[in-house]
Amino acid sequence: MFKQFKEFALKGNLIDMAVGIIIGAGTTHALQPVLTAAQVHALETAVHYQLLNALGLFMVGLLAQSRTDAWMTRIGWLLLAGILCFSGGIYLMLASAPSLLGLITPVGGLLLIVAWLLLAWRLSGFPARR
Repeated sequence: MFKQFKEFALKGNLIDMAVGIIIGAGTTHALQPVLTAAQVHALETAVHYQLLNALGLFMVGLLAQSRTDAWMTRIGWLLLAGILCFSGGIYLMLASAPSLLGLITPVGGLLLIVAWLLLAWRLSGFPARR
């Protein structure tokens, strides 16, 4: 599973980045006439977070190649889930999804925060408790 994650984090994640660029460039220009200023801002925020965290996921994939730390896989999955929930939740809300689905956005933000804190912990050199 660790090897599969490394492959996904490096190759599959590039698709995530391409999708973020497509959404950002395509929809911002195409939908700007029909979206309110607040909606355009929300879309830009979702794209920004998607691209930034996708780059982080790519970095975690690179780290996983040079380290034998199972935490890199866990951190990677947390980043992926965070991207899907945070940016995906905003995309769903902008697509007029039921407002209940908007509740996944803060969950995604929390997952991203936890992933980055765990990465900082793993790179700090502090040993894990058993």
